[in-house]
Amino acid sequence: MSRTEGLAHSVHVRLVARAKKLGIEAQMMLERFALQRLLYRLSKSAHAERFVLKGAQLMLLWMGETVRPTRDADLLGLGDLSDDSLIRIFRGLCTLDVEPDGMEYLTETVQVASIRRENVYGGRRVTLKACLGNARLHLQVDVGIGDAITPDPDWVELPSLLDFPSPRLLGYPPETSIAEKVETMVARGLLNSRLRDYFDIFILAERKAFDGAVLTAAVRHTFERRGTSIPDDLPPGLLAKFAEEPGKQTQWESFHRKFDDPSVPEDLASVVERIALFVGPVLRAARGNDRFDRTWPPGGPWQTG
Repeated sequence: MSRTEGLAHSVHVRLVARAKKLGIEAQMMLERFALQRLLYRLSKSAHAERFVLKGAQLMLLWMGETVRPTRDADLLGLGDLSDDSLIRIFRGLCTLDVEPDGMEYLTETVQVASIRRENVYGGRRVTLKACLGNARLHLQVDVGIGDAITPDPDWVELPSLLDFPSPRLLGYPPETSIAEKVETMVARGLLNSRLRDYFDIFILAERKAFDGAVLTAAVRHTFERRGTSIPDDLPPGLLAKFAEEPGKQTQWESFHRKFDDPSVPEDLASVVERIALFVGPVLRAARGNDRFDRTWPPGGPWQTG
């Protein structure tokens, strides 16, 4: 066994052991490692400042790796990113010279396709294959285009799996993450099937503090950029009838079992009610272009002063 093969084997064994300890599917842990090492390569490349990390990878940073494990990565692309430029960038990452970590990314497998056709700003999905020893991994990175970020993105360092250097990238603020999820709830209404957004907002509201003025600005800017009107009243997705829709509670129970977080209610109606208390005043302030000078401590409620 060569030195490279030995490293890949060692990493594979440690990742499987870590997955077992955390109660996470081994394949998901391997793919998460492969994505993190790809993000590390991005952070060491000349293109690091052209992308902002968003989505579930940031939830791992904010809330811990067992809250909502993910096998995908989401980025916001800054500037003009054509399909050809994305292919060149990601093929370059595949061959970038970095500290050995056992990963091999297959340059010829990089592909780009359109996603989010309902979003006028569009987006691209980058797919590629990678190897960790004998393990064959399929990776996916979604690259959004054109969304507003409030407040400005800041540099974040993702907790490293095992003992390898950590990726350091520009990252979404939690306020914009929440604003985008709320916009989706408003836009899709009772047809919304993205229950992970309810999970994420509930967890963030329970565990993080928020400045009402900043969150209101993020909501206003996101709705404006996406061309969505802020409703006068609570949208259907934040009313009790959303949880009463056929199949919604069953879908929620299936999602809840997957992540098994005891702090999140198994009853979807309770989650929706809690989110409405958090988001409702923000939507009203954003709709009226009012300043919302309140603070939300972890777990709430909104407080003055």
